[in-house]
Amino acid sequence: MSDIENRVMELEIKNAHQEDTIEHLNQIIIEHQASIANIARHLEQLQNKISTLQEDNSKEAPEAPPPHY
Repeated sequence: MSDIENRVMELEIKNAHQEDTIEHLNQIIIEHQASIANIARHLEQLQNKISTLQEDNSKEAPEAPPPHY
């Protein structure tokens, strides 16, 4: 093979490896986005629970003062 053919073949091989790497990284990003969305949903649920608990706690009657007052 000529020098140019070798260089073109090396470039094609490198390009194929880069495409594989990009596809692999893209799949990882898709998985991470799904995980982040899941975590965000859980966080929102927790925030709602905390708000509900705070509202319930504020609605309760105030504690009676200790007996020594």
